[in-house]
Amino acid sequence: MGEDKIIDSKSGIRKNSAAYFNRAQEVIVGGVNSPVRAFGLVDDDPVFISHARGSKLYDVDGSEYIDYVNSWGAAILGHAHPDVVADLSHRATRGITFGAPTHLETELADRIRSHLPSMEMMRFVSSGTEACMSAVRLARAYTQRSGILKFEGHYHGHSDAMLAGAGSGLATGSIAISAGVTQGAVQDTYTIPFQDHDALCRVFEDHGHKLACVIFELIVGNCGFIKPASRFIETLTALCQRYEVLMIADEVMTGFRVGLQGAQGLYQLRPDLTVLGKVIGGGMPLACYGGSKKIMIQVAPVGQMYQAGTLAGHPVAVQCGLSTLKILAQSEHWTYLNDLSRRLTDGWRDQAASYHLPLSVDYQGGMFGYAFSSHAIKTKSDMDQASDEHFRGFFSGMLARGIYLPPSPYEACFLSLSHSSEDIERTLEASGEVMAQLAG
Repeated sequence: MGEDKIIDSKSGIRKNSAAYFNRAQEVIVGGVNSPVRAFGLVDDDPVFISHARGSKLYDVDGSEYIDYVNSWGAAILGHAHPDVVADLSHRATRGITFGAPTHLETELADRIRSHLPSMEMMRFVSSGTEACMSAVRLARAYTQRSGILKFEGHYHGHSDAMLAGAGSGLATGSIAISAGVTQGAVQDTYTIPFQDHDALCRVFEDHGHKLACVIFELIVGNCGFIKPASRFIETLTALCQRYEVLMIADEVMTGFRVGLQGAQGLYQLRPDLTVLGKVIGGGMPLACYGGSKKIMIQVAPVGQMYQAGTLAGHPVAVQCGLSTLKILAQSEHWTYLNDLSRRLTDGWRDQAASYHLPLSVDYQGGMFGYAFSSHAIKTKSDMDQASDEHFRGFFSGMLARGIYLPPSPYEACFLSLSHSSEDIERTLEASGEVMAQLAG
């Protein structure tokens, strides 16, 4: 790989990004609007992006990167897909927002329901945090119970009750629980290790009659990349049924990302409530929560569980989501994404083995993760024990070679339909060089 493709922020080549970051810190807290973007764990300044197209990002210094963040999973088609851009341009000329219903909302809801039949009815909101918060409130309203069960390292947004034992953002910043969250706000939240079968049984035995719901990432993407064991999901399902506890599947990341039926389709699960985001907005701020009709009719204006939003069902965001899902509704796309993920993760596994580096990698659909660990990642504790030093070296080396990865080991990585075989080859060429350096 030629030296002209090397991007070294420390040598000043990213001086425009550095200048923008310095200016941003004067008016924006930390210089960023979401903590992980600050690059704090990797001891570097964030890259400021000018524009993006397909599988590539371009920064304000004119450098190109193969993008494996993809707006944290939302950009499954890649950036600036021409058909989606054309639809958005047409929609925007007809008005940006109305604060009134449009037929597009119904079309998108119908399309979602056709792929995820557990979502008989739904409500659109603007963010995953808002959707998770609303789903939990709905579960409490429906069951007339207050308890919430969640798992260590699973992230369900930044509402107070969900910040007990939360995922990547808090873990990256070494924050145990957010300041400003009172004990009262989390006193009804029970948190146990993911995939700990004994702890799961105990918490239901001790508190099952108090629990309104259990909320979880079916495939975890906020404390590394973790697939659940079938036995754990089977036990969780049986316990929820026995104690009449609602099961909330947080598919903000995995919905339409790991397959057309989401992770619940892969695991043949029919949750009581599902939370979606990211892909359903195609990169625009859009999320939703939904489930069986008997539960959803508790939501105002039909029922007494109140939730509202001025920009909920935003017509431009809904159009973006609708255009994206129309393109995704082809089975060959998932074969393609699976193949790219397999080739990349197999390549990293082989390279790490050849250099005697500890590496755990896994994937599903257009989502994958890696950790510098000698054993498989099954819990947040496993992720905590992985090598930060190797991660920082790998991240910096890849960034210097034009490969843009998440700046936190706790975050999953994402591919898009715009990624090509050439992108994978370039990435593997870069990773081979970086692993050789790490091995010393």
